[in-house]
Amino acid sequence: MDFMLEEEMIDLVTFCLQNPESSETESKKSRIKEIGKEIFDDGGFNGMENICFAVENRVEAEIEISAKPFRALWNGISDEWNYH
Repeated sequence: MDFMLEEEMIDLVTFCLQNPESSETESKKSRIKEIGKEIFDDGGFNGMENICFAVENRVEAEIEISAKPFRALWNGISDEWNYH
């Protein structure tokens, strides 16, 4: 399941980074938030860290734009998770 969510996250984050003004961006960010909750429910804080690491590395390698700002979308899922 994590692999499928990772691939979906890569697609969503890549779209948002490449199309920040699109009318679809907010719905894609909403799905990213849902995925964060699913990952936390399944793997806790460590699961969230692991998928973010993989997604950030792959997105940056593929489109040369940092995906780190998307970590903030998961703020509030866990008390430990706090990014700006």
